[in-house]
Amino acid sequence: MSGRDGIGADPALALRLAEEVVRMSEAAGATEAEALVVSGESSLTRFANSEIHQNVSSAEILVNLRFVRGRRVGVASTGRTDGEGVRALVERAAAISANVGELEDWAGLPGADGVEPLDIAWSDGTANASPELRADGAKAVIAAADAVGVTAFGSFSTDAEAIAVANSKGIRAAERRTTSQLLTVAMGPDDGTGYAEECSIDATTIDATTIGRESAERARASANPVSIDPGDYPVVLHHYAVVDLLDMLGYLGFSALAVQEDRSFWEAGRRVGSPLVTITDDGRDSAGLPMGFDAEGVPKQRLALLDAGVCRDLAYDQQTGARAGHPSTGHGLPAPNPYGPFPTNMVMNAGGASMEELVGGIDRGLLVTRFHYTNPVHSKKVLITGMTRDGTFLVEGGRIVGPVRNLRFTMSYLDALANVEAVSRDRRCIRGFLGGSVVPALRLSSFSFTGATAAG
Repeated sequence: MSGRDGIGADPALALRLAEEVVRMSEAAGATEAEALVVSGESSLTRFANSEIHQNVSSAEILVNLRFVRGRRVGVASTGRTDGEGVRALVERAAAISANVGELEDWAGLPGADGVEPLDIAWSDGTANASPELRADGAKAVIAAADAVGVTAFGSFSTDAEAIAVANSKGIRAAERRTTSQLLTVAMGPDDGTGYAEECSIDATTIDATTIGRESAERARASANPVSIDPGDYPVVLHHYAVVDLLDMLGYLGFSALAVQEDRSFWEAGRRVGSPLVTITDDGRDSAGLPMGFDAEGVPKQRLALLDAGVCRDLAYDQQTGARAGHPSTGHGLPAPNPYGPFPTNMVMNAGGASMEELVGGIDRGLLVTRFHYTNPVHSKKVLITGMTRDGTFLVEGGRIVGPVRNLRFTMSYLDALANVEAVSRDRRCIRGFLGGSVVPALRLSSFSFTGATAAG
């Protein structure tokens, strides 16, 4: 496979380009320089109204440069790899560095720390995935929808890329990575909707028939939802809802910058969750979407974010680590990055319950498939507002008795973690806005719903 740039998903070529950008930056007067190269191909097959309506592929490249002159840092990027394009990139980053203010606490770029590329981050099955493979997946989803009289919408995507980082302090990191995702929303008569998703480094392992059947049957089961009063209910959160908990916790709390700016709940040794809740960040866990190093070329460390409900580790990049006297944990994002480091490979420990046992433990409560349109209200409390979507069901006597209209909520996700009373043994890899997370389903003793939506 090769992209328009001639690099494609070849990490050696990507690293060679990154090294050249660093050399040219040093020749232009940089006291430090860092080049990040991301190159590869993305393909997408999209379907709507139970028909494939789009099939696209694109070959892309990003060259991102940090040009440092003393304590002044200029950042620029380009999609060009020819000599003139690279020279223009260096000149632009140099000009920016000459015109920005000094960073008083600039920690410098990270130094060399041998990085071994992860073989498990790559799959030939994804890299060589054909339009026919994605079309067959869409066809299986559509067939499952047709079988129960609902309509399928969704997409099947595959990505294969090379990532390389080089800097003037000796960092040389390069590897190739693949990801794939099949997601679908089924829509049926009488306001029934259902959602299902699967992510993997290997597109050939995605079971499109199972995903399609799950979404379609959920849509059929959620037809003619009834209204219920808002209030506090025990709930079972499906995997698709649980991933939002981890995303928000990572975004608002597990970042060293959030702690340093006093906007995080995190305190070393503080209990914030049930003893059943253990969350790690592990870029080397093959159950997720692995990666060996971050955007600064620093190896990703395994972090015990919550250990049996207790705060343990934080995500650091070079800058936040220097402020705290702590080494980077390999969680830096591409510059310029005002958001700080984030965990991007979160994994929540499994429990011992089946989905049926989770539901069976509720006398009267709700089963929530996923959350939608969630937004922070209070960062330190991880107070989130949002709504349920694509399958919310009333549970009575340990049995699902029927669908209910979507509910709005305002709930502290810390309180949600504290209320966990059972965890499923089944886990799924689901893509969130911070990366790929591996999550189980959860039963919570209480979850606060504050209002009802106007429609199902």
